[in-house]
Amino acid sequence: MLVGRSEVMQRLRAQIARLGATHFTVLVTGESGTGKELVARNVHAVSSRARGPFIAVNCAALVESLLEAELFGIEERTATGVKGREGKFELAEGGTLFLDEVGDLSLAAQAKLLRVLQDLSVERVGGRQSRPMDTRIIAATNRPLLERVQQGMFRADLFYRLSGVELVVPPLRERREDVPILVDHLLGRHQRLRRVIAGADVIEALGAFDWPGNVRQLERVLERAVALAPASRLTISDLPSEVLGDYRTMQCEGLERGRSLRAWSSRYARLVLDRCEGNRRRACDELDISYHTLRALLRYGAGASHGDRRASMSAGSPIDGRP
Repeated sequence: MLVGRSEVMQRLRAQIARLGATHFTVLVTGESGTGKELVARNVHAVSSRARGPFIAVNCAALVESLLEAELFGIEERTATGVKGREGKFELAEGGTLFLDEVGDLSLAAQAKLLRVLQDLSVERVGGRQSRPMDTRIIAATNRPLLERVQQGMFRADLFYRLSGVELVVPPLRERREDVPILVDHLLGRHQRLRRVIAGADVIEALGAFDWPGNVRQLERVLERAVALAPASRLTISDLPSEVLGDYRTMQCEGLERGRSLRAWSSRYARLVLDRCEGNRRRACDELDISYHTLRALLRYGAGASHGDRRASMSAGSPIDGRP
């Protein structure tokens, strides 16, 4: 399941839904840890091939000397002691073959893959007959393939064969509004082991971090917290120091700029509103403030001028509690 309500994730889900009616080759691009295989599995799940197999291959882990046998299969007694077996293409018959990290294939391996994609058939190592291929290809890479083409490290003909339909998976730093939803989802996976919830300060700290390892890194951080946190409600002390660096910097900058209590209250109110999925009544209940107070805090945080803020404060507009 693709988790997130951000605009980029909604657009990605819509693209996947439209791909369900096609059999085109798909190229999924994105940084490491963004969930490219999950996107590929979603494309498979909405297609007419959903009842067929989904076979994933990590191209970066393929040994060059065994690549053909792994992908295309090998005939019985091709060499002494060798048993015949199907390759990944045959195993994916009627379904989807996911070629992860296709950008890491050598030029020789790229030529072999291109031949299969052009002929839509495979020939086992030691075989004399090609077998028709009824398999959808979804490739993925975290490398800029066009740049690698220009550098002579990736075949241009294979690039254009793979890149007709491209899905771009955004990094987590470009959809920070999804962090609260992701945290709830990832913590929910471990409910049977231990029920843990994240405090508002934890959500804010996680939202401030840039996540170079993306969702995969966020998942590992939360697993660590579930395993080691002393209480069932996570606090920022349960997060690793490398994650807290950006959050502490942001806090210090706020203090150095002399942000008022009202500014911090406005910021906290917006954080709680996000956790309540935009439901203002629920946010009021959680903050224990009136609807009028919440509106005032949101207006303040939306960019009112310094003079307007001072006037609002001097007029006695409530900051906390129910007026």
